Amino acid sequence: MKPRRRTPNHEHKRYLQDAPLKEEQRERLKELAERAGYGGNPEHKKNPGDFNLNPPSCHRQDKALCDEIKIFTRRKALELLKVGLRQGLVSIQERNGWPQNVWAVSNGRALQAMLENPEQGIYHGFPLPENDPLADEILKRWKGENE
Repeated sequence: MKPRRRTPNHEHKRYLQDAPLKEEQRERLKELAERAGYGGNPEHKKNPGDFNLNPPSCHRQDKALCDEIKIFTRRKALELLKVGLRQGLVSIQERNGWPQNVWAVSNGRALQAMLENPEQGIYHGFPLPENDPLADEILKRWKGENE
């Protein structure tokens, strides 16, 4: 199997939509939030929770763990994904009408969800590194939306 080509973090910044969003953008994201799904990725799990992944967990040393922020249920992960969509914490880049990335916050940590199935709107997520400059922007916008 060919090794994956890793792009240095600074070369592929995930650009956030500008805030505030226009009303029609917010309405579209609310509609997407109703249809979005959460798949999960075993590389971000030590504790497989109720994600029904195959394999259940396959933690890689270079991957952030959802366990660090105590997300052990698909329901909680999906709830955070939907909130991120409704709040407009989404990337400019889209695939098949779905934002490539959606961000949220849990337990004081910024999270990123990546689109894994653009036909069905299925995502998997993980905590951003605390030293990622994007994490600071996500935390700031999350706080602004939830005050």
